[in-house]
Amino acid sequence: MTRWLSADEQTVWRRYLGATQLVQEALEHQLQAEAHVPHAYYEILVRLSEAPSRSLRMSQLAGKALASKSRVSHAVTRLEERGWVTRTECPTDGRGQVATLTDAGLAALAAAAPGHVEKVRSVLFDALSQEQVVQLGEISAAVLAHLGQDAAPPCPQASAAAPATPTPAVAASR
Repeated sequence: MTRWLSADEQTVWRRYLGATQLVQEALEHQLQAEAHVPHAYYEILVRLSEAPSRSLRMSQLAGKALASKSRVSHAVTRLEERGWVTRTECPTDGRGQVATLTDAGLAALAAAAPGHVEKVRSVLFDALSQEQVVQLGEISAAVLAHLGQDAAPPCPQASAAAPATPTPAVAASR
């Protein structure tokens, strides 16, 4: 039996789709124009910058970036070409690889973060009251919890050190 959407649910669904599509398009345009990277690559750089030793196992990076392993592998290859990420074999598990954010990658992220965070603020948070921000956070958390994520355990070598202190620009983007 099909559980059709009510008229109210249909309205909310279409508003949600329109809002998320327009926000994503605005962020994609800003990052491409100013930092010359797609939003997916920026997200990978952010996730690596937040990780201990700025390193994550590739499968774990895919989970955190909400992307397929093949998409993350392709993106990391492009980021390696720029010198922003390196990829090595996981020393404790020959089946896995570890991506590490380089100093050049951290610098690129720090340069891109101010424009990105300003765009996030202007297209999303400036339109919301503080109460709506809290509600959006709660709604997003509920949906994420409902959908769940299966993340691979980190490579012990990649998570052994304390996380790097982000630059002010990178910290502002989080």
